[in-house]
Amino acid sequence: MSKGIKIVTIGGGSSYTPELVEGFIKRYEELPVRELWLVDIPAGEEKLNIVGALAKRMIEKAGLPIEVHLTLNRREALKDADFVTTQFRVGLLDARAKDEKIPLKYDVIGQETNGPGGLFKGLRTIPVILDICKDIEELCPDAWLVNFTNPAGMVTEAVLRYSNIKKVVGLCNVPVGMKMGIAKLLEVSADRVHIDFAGLNHMVYGLNVYLDGINITEDLLDKLTSKQSGITMKNIIDLGWEPAFIKGLKVLPCPYHRYYYQTSSILEEELESFKTVGTRAEVVKQVEKELFELYKDPNLSIKPPQLEKRGGAYYSDAACNLINSIYNDKRDIQPVNTRNNGAIASIPDDSAVEVNCMITKDGPKPIAVGDMPVAVRGLVQQIKSFERISAEAAVTGDYNTALLAMTINPLVPSDRIAKQILDEMLEAHKEYLPQFFKKQKSEV
Repeated sequence: MSKGIKIVTIGGGSSYTPELVEGFIKRYEELPVRELWLVDIPAGEEKLNIVGALAKRMIEKAGLPIEVHLTLNRREALKDADFVTTQFRVGLLDARAKDEKIPLKYDVIGQETNGPGGLFKGLRTIPVILDICKDIEELCPDAWLVNFTNPAGMVTEAVLRYSNIKKVVGLCNVPVGMKMGIAKLLEVSADRVHIDFAGLNHMVYGLNVYLDGINITEDLLDKLTSKQSGITMKNIIDLGWEPAFIKGLKVLPCPYHRYYYQTSSILEEELESFKTVGTRAEVVKQVEKELFELYKDPNLSIKPPQLEKRGGAYYSDAACNLINSIYNDKRDIQPVNTRNNGAIASIPDDSAVEVNCMITKDGPKPIAVGDMPVAVRGLVQQIKSFERISAEAAVTGDYNTALLAMTINPLVPSDRIAKQILDEMLEAHKEYLPQFFKKQKSEV
């Protein structure tokens, strides 16, 4: 790789891209990126051009010899890439709004990566990611695929199961956000905090929390039981936790566990928000609009601080860290989504898990945790079943499999309600789900 590194970002017109660019600039001495290709689709061309121009200004200001290429031709971009990052949203924010709105009609939580919304985001995304995998196999077979398109766990599961790509890592900002939140709660710098992460994407637990190498899990859980811990995401309200519950759980939940442990309260809050400010997708649309107005400014040559409102803070920084560690064989510890290989005893070896790994030039090596505590094991296994069956439905376009996935998700109360939601959402997203409709056409 003496010629420098070629990185391709699919979904390059995303509002997160400036953070990615900032990360590559910061690490240039260790990670000599020579070419950065930002790829998008025709519907995203305007945003791609705005973000691309900002990326070029940022690199120019830093005085670095990184070439930025903008293209709508994915295959042209992928040729001989070293790393491919994916950060796209099939159907854009309008599709997310439907994922959030439709379930609410049935008194079911509407959320982009959990429950019915998570299923449908997976059904739309997985066929696209598998197409990208075919291109990677042909055009850059030695490249690493770093995916942070949600639902990241389900997408990683699908790539491991239904493609020939072995060099894939799924990435999420939730573990990083949890570590930062704990550092803030303890009023210490984040590098003094270490967490033993294990579970699945958006279903990850901190089994142990350390400060300066000393296990402080019990003390930390006591602090968490105050009304609001501050350890949450921009898109998830902090309702605090029932003190006795957290003490009984004995491990650190992630913000997304609120959907499972506080279902009725979250649903109530969502219904209220829907009446007043609309869905999270509509809020994000407004934030994006403001961000792109800022990005257009020809005098802007840094990542604006307003990007943190977007809810994905630390995503791109985590991606740059991961790429840097693979490239330089750093052998440091990072939580990522990868093949289990026995790290968590009660999850199949060939399934995707989110767990601390040593990051090497050969990719992530999962750190074995043994089994998950009995208190959380069942929920983790249930969500893994949901991810696997959802991935199968996405690949086969089989209606019965999709209904099964919807019904076994703990946020959906019955098979009948699952069917009603499934039918309405299939119709609403028809344009992006050809696999479910092609059979019917061939019968006509």
